[in-house]
Amino acid sequence: MIPARYAATRFPGKLMQLLNGKPVIRLTYENTVATGLFDEVIVVTDSEEILTEINASGGVAVMSINRHESGSDRIAEAAASIEADIIVNVQGDTPFVKKAPLEKLLQQFDEASVQVASMMQAISSLDDIMDPNFVKVAVDKNNNSLFFSRSVIPYPRDRNYPTVYYEHIGVYAFRKNALLRFTQWPITPLEAAEKIECLRYLENGIPLRMVLVDYMGVEIDTPEDLDRAAKLI
Repeated sequence: MIPARYAATRFPGKLMQLLNGKPVIRLTYENTVATGLFDEVIVVTDSEEILTEINASGGVAVMSINRHESGSDRIAEAAASIEADIIVNVQGDTPFVKKAPLEKLLQQFDEASVQVASMMQAISSLDDIMDPNFVKVAVDKNNNSLFFSRSVIPYPRDRNYPTVYYEHIGVYAFRKNALLRFTQWPITPLEAAEKIECLRYLENGIPLRMVLVDYMGVEIDTPEDLDRAAKLI
């Protein structure tokens, strides 16, 4: 499921911006379908424009009924009536979706203890590490998430120690019950402070299994990201 909110705070209407001749949301949808991993791919949106774009191009899109604070809340509304074991949330602003990372993500659910999984990639650029638009994640030795932050984590107190930084990639997979439970919990203090929805899981005692993936392209959060994506293509 692909949550697609039109009025993004940092870049309103970003999902309908053209990239390689197609709107960002359409590229995300088509590349997700092209992985061949899913029984069904659905865009869940609050926008008639996005709904029309996806349905007119032969895709499947539905309107969300309620107002939602996060993408997970948006897809949970649609997922409640769907028979599914695992639901994957592919963000609408990630047009460079590829099969291998998603397949690796799904494999985490071979372990019964895993309720939620997500992706991360190593970053080394100091500008990216310091940029609050790049959400960083710290993990334990089993790649379970310890914390997510827009700040620099871990903080390099010892400059001589080789520190690895991971950027959180906003693609999630959930057991259906875990996703529906998420929507029953109120927004948590750290989530509200950081504006990072997956902190709600951590604050309710559920770690995310993080999958280390190769470069996942550009997430379209700002006009500058759109320019970077165009150059990457």
